[in-house]
Amino acid sequence: MHIAILEITRKGRNMRKRIPIIDLFAGPGGLGEGFSSLTDANGDRIFQILMSVEMETSAHKTLRLRSFFRKIYDIEGKIPQQYLDYISNPTTEQLSNLQNAFPDQWDEADYEAVQATLVEGDNTLVQEALKRLGQYDGPTIIIGGPPCQAYSLVGRSRRAHDPNLQKDVKQTLYKCYLQFLEAVKPHIFVMENVKGILSAQLHNEGVLGMIRTDIEKAGYTIHSLVVDDPQKPSDYVVKAERYGIPQARHRVILLGIRNDLDINPTQLRKYPEETVRDALSGIPPLRSDFSRRSKQQEHLSWANYVLKVMHLLSEHYPESKLADELSGITTTDFPIHTSDNHVHSKMSTILADWYRGRLNAVNSNILTNHEARSHMAKDLDRYLFCSVFAQIHGQPAKLNDFPQYLLPAHKKCCRLQELKKL
Repeated sequence: MHIAILEITRKGRNMRKRIPIIDLFAGPGGLGEGFSSLTDANGDRIFQILMSVEMETSAHKTLRLRSFFRKIYDIEGKIPQQYLDYISNPTTEQLSNLQNAFPDQWDEADYEAVQATLVEGDNTLVQEALKRLGQYDGPTIIIGGPPCQAYSLVGRSRRAHDPNLQKDVKQTLYKCYLQFLEAVKPHIFVMENVKGILSAQLHNEGVLGMIRTDIEKAGYTIHSLVVDDPQKPSDYVVKAERYGIPQARHRVILLGIRNDLDINPTQLRKYPEETVRDALSGIPPLRSDFSRRSKQQEHLSWANYVLKVMHLLSEHYPESKLADELSGITTTDFPIHTSDNHVHSKMSTILADWYRGRLNAVNSNILTNHEARSHMAKDLDRYLFCSVFAQIHGQPAKLNDFPQYLLPAHKKCCRLQELKKL
């Protein structure tokens, strides 16, 4: 089916012919970024974010800045120097210089990215979306994923005995999404969430089943991106590593198509697996530092501490492959820096052009956000063990593989120690 494209006009400014997207629970804009990166044969973007909604301040700032970047890039055809100046030194003054250089694009980005909280039963933002669409009656898309904390397995385990879990508004925020579907009636929607939603329950009813029932009542058929004829909940899980993404990120993605449309979607095409090493090769190596909770290690250098940990591990595994692997490591093998804001040579990895192409085009070696987090000292011990174990065995260590002194003090580990003594 051919889908015509939209010509969005606001304040008299032609923004080219694009299909409008409404992005809900947008976060910093990952889903929107993916849609916005798709171009036609002429290199023009096919989709245009009409409105993105996010409540968290930091995420909203990123959402707005990325919108701003896209609008600048549309008119410049490359990354302008003012933007490079800002990302290399992100001060208030540099941001002001960037805004002053492109005031109309900043206003448009500020209009596009809405900082607001979606609330079940409140149609204010629904009406705003309809207002922005105006008389347009072409194809429209809604994307987004309701907050996942209430569905994630980790979140639910932490709140296993919380009597208020079933009352958590995050459990039913998908109904805000549903309000937009019922009012806007987009041709297509994409809803994303964590795998935990497959087993999540609300008042003894499966959350995924509730969502599917409500969406089908709204006039949509739900499709899988990986299975032609989905029969079970797991058929909606997309495993990113199977599609050329160097990350074992598994997410439930629902593709909804309005029932009156003659559209038969195809499934994602699998790509050769890319490793994290493939993706990051060429980026300057970093080391971590001690967190503030490791005050007893403040008098030690990071390198000397790691050497101390290496010797302790070797003592626990004398005359073993693990000890042999550790024996060849010296402090000269350790990275020196905890952050680095430049690449030092041209990266030649398969994925380098994807995430550095625009920077390479303007001969920039800027590297943003390349900073290691700090760790508790005891966690460094565990990370070293995991790293060497995987190097030797070609697979990650399981709990039963850990030396006893590295096991954390919680019930499962205590039980494991008791079993080992039997």
